[in-house]
Amino acid sequence: MDIVILPQHWASILCICIMIGALVFAIIKKLMMTYTLIIANVIVFVLTIIFSNEILYGVGEYAGQYSGLGGLGFRAIYLTPELSPQIYTVFTSMFVHGGFLHIFGNMFIFLFIGMAFEQRVGWKKFLTIYLLAGVCGTLTHSLISYNIENAGVPLIGASGAIFGVMGAFAYSYPQDKVVMPVPIGIMFITRVKVMYAVILFAVMETVIVWWESQAGIQSGTAHFAHLGGLISGFILAALLIGKKTHTKVGETIYYDSYATPKTSNVDFSNLRKIAATPELKEMLNRVEKETVSQVRDIWLEHFLEKTICPKCKNPLNHFDGKVWCENCGFRTNY
Repeated sequence: MDIVILPQHWASILCICIMIGALVFAIIKKLMMTYTLIIANVIVFVLTIIFSNEILYGVGEYAGQYSGLGGLGFRAIYLTPELSPQIYTVFTSMFVHGGFLHIFGNMFIFLFIGMAFEQRVGWKKFLTIYLLAGVCGTLTHSLISYNIENAGVPLIGASGAIFGVMGAFAYSYPQDKVVMPVPIGIMFITRVKVMYAVILFAVMETVIVWWESQAGIQSGTAHFAHLGGLISGFILAALLIGKKTHTKVGETIYYDSYATPKTSNVDFSNLRKIAATPELKEMLNRVEKETVSQVRDIWLEHFLEKTICPKCKNPLNHFDGKVWCENCGFRTNY
């Protein structure tokens, strides 16, 4: 049977419109690209659950024939001249995920690392690095692991792009500490220097690739895409950002995605009177030291939910910078 390039199903076309439309909408409305990419990935994932055959595999009957090609995942066979029109899937594959754990793991890590990095470099450089690193990661995996057996297997997921952001982050801001998930036995969230977190992820990926090659195992995870994205992130950061990432006094320069950053004048000293335990004191310390406003707000909300009234020991209420006790009338603000 002759190989036929299948036209995309309408569900795949809808997904492509969502991918492009979300980015355009974010630029027009000046939204953070990190949030926009996460939302777009989640919407595409929901559609993938409903139309998995069409979006993942391109299953269906078209023009009286079925070639096994199609869908929004990238396949190494698309690098051949005959199927080169399908090369656009090198971009669409970054928005497609095959299961809940797949998308949750990617987006969970991306929320922390992407948000912090975008605030440092602005949305244009952030999005450029994200997309190009994702493409480089996909192509790296396809070229290194290419063989007849897996040439038609679709490659999906945003992990190559996310590793690219991690690599660019580590190159430009190696000493910056950010809150991010770190896998050591189990995944836990901690404040860590970017360079240490990236070294950990890179070593893990290298060890896994070596172990799988020695054991002759194929796990189904595109580890070469991770390493390719990580390395390309380093290179892209060197080209687009360089080392001009700190002021003369050593403070990190932050950028809103679209506007000049404003210095935060919030004083959290009044909250020390309700930080009654070592755990709460540590949380408040993180709140005061955190430089990324979104991450700071997460820690602040977590802190306030655990506090109790210093007078009557009842739970406290909080809203719009005010903290109060319904029982005894205790009040403070920040």
